[in-house]
Amino acid sequence: MRNAFEAHRPVSCPVDEWQARCELAGAYRLFAQLGWHELIYNHITARVPGTEHFLINPFGLMYREVTASNLLKIDLDGSKIDPSPYSANPAGFVVHSAVHAARHDVACVMHTHTTAGQVVACQRDGLLPLSFTSVFYTGRVAYHDFEGITLEREESQRLAADLGSKNVMILRNHGLLVCGASIADAFADHYLLQRACEVQIAAQATGAALIQPSDDIATHAAEQFDLSARKGDQNRMLFDAMLRWTWELNADFCR
Repeated sequence: MRNAFEAHRPVSCPVDEWQARCELAGAYRLFAQLGWHELIYNHITARVPGTEHFLINPFGLMYREVTASNLLKIDLDGSKIDPSPYSANPAGFVVHSAVHAARHDVACVMHTHTTAGQVVACQRDGLLPLSFTSVFYTGRVAYHDFEGITLEREESQRLAADLGSKNVMILRNHGLLVCGASIADAFADHYLLQRACEVQIAAQATGAALIQPSDDIATHAAEQFDLSARKGDQNRMLFDAMLRWTWELNADFCR
């Protein structure tokens, strides 16, 4: 996809930044197609390579309207770097700036209010190691207690501290937050976390007695997944395939 993206790059935009813009815009389109959006709310952000700036969706646009060129570039104080008729949602800035400021290893942050994610976020025990997918997250999920709408900068430090070095966090009574060293890594983790939440609430809804793997087996499965996907090239392969899919449906996100 890099060559396809490059063909649409404005001469004023650096190559690496344009690649990040196209991948991020593609991720927004994928979230729209998969039903992971919250109308004009929620956010996916990506760090501009080599800088402390990050890209965020223009507040007021649907995910299906996000393009590489209309993404906002802002700094850690929420100020726009380039002129734009749009602004960033303050709640999104507080959540995402907290992670980008604290975690220099993170290139992308995704936050959603999916139904399954919110249901699990409302459960006292959070994500349970029940399914094939959920065991991938054994010992790898952080939790942050609900403090209201994320509009206050003071919450940023607490949110970042609760996340620590993990890449997945459940915001209690709120939703899901996933980050990664690349947009591909964050997308793959969000997909699998979302699936784990969907299966958990579906299994619970049956009312049947549930079988939970032993702690040793769940831990072993998570370690296997670390080696096979998180430290391999599967996340990149998956995201490239998904970008090809959304490109075939509508390539106008790369403009």
